[in-house]
Amino acid sequence: MKTFTRTLTALAAAVSIAFSGAAVAAAAPVAPAQGVISVVAAKKAPAVAIGKIPTKTVKGSAKATIKPLAKAAKGVKITSKVLTVKQGKKTVAKNKTSVKLKAGTYKVTTKVNYKLGKKKKSISKTQTLVVKKAAAKKSWAAPKGKSCPAAFPVKGNKTGSNKEWKYHVRGGQYYDRTVPEQCFKNTSDASKAGYRASKR
Repeated sequence: MKTFTRTLTALAAAVSIAFSGAAVAAAAPVAPAQGVISVVAAKKAPAVAIGKIPTKTVKGSAKATIKPLAKAAKGVKITSKVLTVKQGKKTVAKNKTSVKLKAGTYKVTTKVNYKLGKKKKSISKTQTLVVKKAAAKKSWAAPKGKSCPAAFPVKGNKTGSNKEWKYHVRGGQYYDRTVPEQCFKNTSDASKAGYRASKR
């Protein structure tokens, strides 16, 4: 009987130690893995990148010339690049290597054909393009009494019931006493406005 009791006690102690070890093992923190490096795949550059055509500015009725902008990656050969331009529902140009545009807002599609190895491919991109009209330069300024602004020294004067329009320049006999209706940057602008040179 004593032998059986000792055996049972020894068995109970072994089981207790086993469970105690399992609990300790479960509670023990896990050390981080050493030498592990996260690798993020690099974004692959496109074979052809189509650039945005910048805003253009024109004077008066002049037109701006636009051309397709595209850059090929190494090993890629561009075979053609053309523009198709629309203004509203109207097609202004189709598949052109360059286009002349007057002031306005357009939808411009750039199409690029290229070769990657032996494969022929194409890519296109549409953008809104604004061609602005340059602000007209001011050719005259309003006077203040007998004086003209420093940047507009030529005096335009209407005499004889406004039938005779003359301009006066600094150093002229009547310049200082003339009360101008308009002041001009130069004599050319005064002439264009209808004034003639004063004889004195």
